[in-house]
Amino acid sequence: MLNIIAIADDDSLVGHIAPLSDVDLLLSLGDLYDVTLEKAIDLYAPEHVMAIRGNHCMDQPFPVPTVDLHLQIVNRFGLNFGGFAGSWQYKRLGNHMYTQEQVYVLLKDFPAVDVFIAHNSPRGIHERDTVNHQGFDAFLDYIDRVQPAYFLHGHQHCNTTSYRGKTRIIGVYGETNFQVQN
Repeated sequence: MLNIIAIADDDSLVGHIAPLSDVDLLLSLGDLYDVTLEKAIDLYAPEHVMAIRGNHCMDQPFPVPTVDLHLQIVNRFGLNFGGFAGSWQYKRLGNHMYTQEQVYVLLKDFPAVDVFIAHNSPRGIHERDTVNHQGFDAFLDYIDRVQPAYFLHGHQHCNTTSYRGKTRIIGVYGETNFQVQN
């Protein structure tokens, strides 16, 4: 059983949980300062760290040993992990913001993974509003096409779990600890 901690969106809410067991994987879902990610790495001592950037993040490499999963696939613990950074483009300027059409193009041929991490949510799932926090339609298409076991997201400031088909969709705000069968 893999023990995973996922963090997102509010630096002040990271570093306050007692893990269920030794942490195998730390997943950062964006809109956190790198110093907060480093603090979580030091505190939880995960075996591996994977992350994507949020729409409020700078456009720079992650601190070592973090693997950037944006449009990448990495195999760890016998599972394939993939990811997508950023949010819907609700303003003209900013980092890691995409139109609905851009996300369709970028994910059109993205291979199946077991665990997909994103900053934004799928459209209509866990959305706070349909303006600044509009989810991506292409995420719904991806979930329907490949049925990843898990889809984790930040951005919506919620700690909520939903299902779409066989996919468990987990919204993370601050941090959450969960286990995955590998």
